[in-house]
Amino acid sequence: MKSELTAFFDRVLPAVDRTLEQLLPLESTAPSQIHQAMRYSIFAGGKRLRPALCIAGYELYHSDPAPVLPVASAFEMIHTYSLIHDDLPAMDDDDFRRGIPSSHKKFGEAIAILAGDALLTLAFDTMSRCNSFAPDRLLQATAKLARASGTLSGMIAGQVFDLEAERRPIKDSNVEQIHRSKTGALITAAVTVGAYLGGASESQLAAVQTFGERIGLAFQVVDDILDETASIQTLGKTGGKDRNQQKATYPALYGLERSRTIVAELSDQARAVIRPLGERARILTSMADYLESRSH
Repeated sequence: MKSELTAFFDRVLPAVDRTLEQLLPLESTAPSQIHQAMRYSIFAGGKRLRPALCIAGYELYHSDPAPVLPVASAFEMIHTYSLIHDDLPAMDDDDFRRGIPSSHKKFGEAIAILAGDALLTLAFDTMSRCNSFAPDRLLQATAKLARASGTLSGMIAGQVFDLEAERRPIKDSNVEQIHRSKTGALITAAVTVGAYLGGASESQLAAVQTFGERIGLAFQVVDDILDETASIQTLGKTGGKDRNQQKATYPALYGLERSRTIVAELSDQARAVIRPLGERARILTSMADYLESRSH
């Protein structure tokens, strides 16, 4: 028998893929090379975690996720653009992503850069055309997505912090700042925006945001651990690069065992903060369990 979380993923992830299929230009649309590159990375088999969290936040209040699907898809576009750019030689310089050649290895650096730019642009175009919510609420949701992606404690800030920390002495405050910004901000925004558009009260929204912050940080600590312990076949990308590039990571600072303990502590905090939401938060609780124990 399927677990409730598996049934949730089986239900919503195909809906996200169908929405992305409709939103992205066809490969044959001119200029075709850029649209091929966009689709290559979007449909390369990602976990769709951010759109799933957005939908789970929305489904705290509504049973039909259809209205929020374009918003959830915009989060996946932002995430995928960041991966394309992260893999570039000027950044993390990785030849593989999700088990296949990275965008710049497949299409060249110039098209890879433009594909990332195009997905970022399409994300906000998608948000602007979403007519399922009141304009003021959609504006606030778009602003949350933009801030989570930007330079003020958002994803781009995290990437800069990450680059600045390479080959330098690691401090606990530095590594947490990097992870909260680079990975945690977009994860937090996804579940928070979903709950906000669903109609969460201020206190409920605060709880969901804290939940997102805890699982977002835990997610990246697990990534750090897997970079040290998993094979390229499991990861779908080159393992051991964090150590080779002397990046600021939790295992580098605390070791593997303490890092695993930190993941457990963060996951416990995430589950506790949404407990007052009751049975309707079952999927979010299960997602915290899944993210704590994932192997890729």
